[in-house]
Amino acid sequence: MAKLTLSVIKADIGSIGGHIKPSQKLLQTVEKYIKEKGKGLIIDVYVGHTGDDIAILSTHKKGVLNEKIHKLCWDAFIVGTKAAKDQGLYGAGQDLLKESFAGNVRGMGPAVAEMEIEERPAEPFLFFAADKTDPGAFDLPLYLAFADPMYNAGLLLSPKIKKGFKFMIMDVSYTKADRFIELVTPEEIYDIAVLLRDPERFVVESIWSRANGEQAVAACTTRLHNIAGKYVGKDDPVMLVRSQHDFPATGEILSPYTIGHYVAGFMRGSHNGPLMPVKKNSSISYFDGPPVVSCLAFSVKNGKLTEPADCFDQPYWDYVRNKVSQKAEEIRRQGFFGAAMLSMSELEYTGVVETLKQLEKRFKIRRSR
Repeated sequence: MAKLTLSVIKADIGSIGGHIKPSQKLLQTVEKYIKEKGKGLIIDVYVGHTGDDIAILSTHKKGVLNEKIHKLCWDAFIVGTKAAKDQGLYGAGQDLLKESFAGNVRGMGPAVAEMEIEERPAEPFLFFAADKTDPGAFDLPLYLAFADPMYNAGLLLSPKIKKGFKFMIMDVSYTKADRFIELVTPEEIYDIAVLLRDPERFVVESIWSRANGEQAVAACTTRLHNIAGKYVGKDDPVMLVRSQHDFPATGEILSPYTIGHYVAGFMRGSHNGPLMPVKKNSSISYFDGPPVVSCLAFSVKNGKLTEPADCFDQPYWDYVRNKVSQKAEEIRRQGFFGAAMLSMSELEYTGVVETLKQLEKRFKIRRSR
């Protein structure tokens, strides 16, 4: 019997009033296309948005990187782009970086996370979607949820979870091919920390249980400027995380998001800002941000999804959002200066480089007397 595949593909194909949120017509166009054209191909589907990005979550038996599944989503985004242009939405089709479909959407602009699973009698999983940030935003929460007993009590209380996990970490600065390393916990947690301290280069691609060998996490690792060779905005990543039993509990996976840790993104993808946990279908506002993440919990049986439970729609997270707002305000007071903006290596795809080239010509050497 074929394994169940969970696939999520997300893209910014148009937004109202700038980078705020997609229109209802755009969302309905994408959802209608998927449901009509996906008959006999997908088992179930959920379509929603985080900020200005539309996400398509589907279940099927076709495996990861399946051409038919990816083309279905690609074509839905193409049809959606036409609807966005008809409404005059901003950035219509902006994440579709290639002219024609080429087998699967990896490397074509949309964010992708997929995994094949042996469906458990009770199969809960979490679907994370971030906006105005890049794939490295998930690095710290994953490290804390899967490797740190201060956040994951199961590492102390569960004999299976205590066996640890295998981290697959991608070097996203290497553009010739997929360059990755496998490191395991608990033996190599310090080595993992050395890499993940640089989330602009090293990104968690997947995490696997050492107790049963099954995949726990599938995360998007693609960086748009590596595809386009120029600044095209931040990558707005997605992630799927299985929970409970041999994996961390849902509450343990969510616990690191109380930090509001600083990530790359914000306005023009060129600043640092705190990651705010938001309710589903939230919009973008302050300084094209702050960077946001939503999390929907699902259960799945024979490929059929329940309705989503909104993990960050609970009074506690209102308190967290207030704290994150204060952190965002504080770092924005620095404007362009120092740590408030990204390093020069991350700004090399923006107009800053052109300005520096022009200014370089005007520097003079003062000779000592």
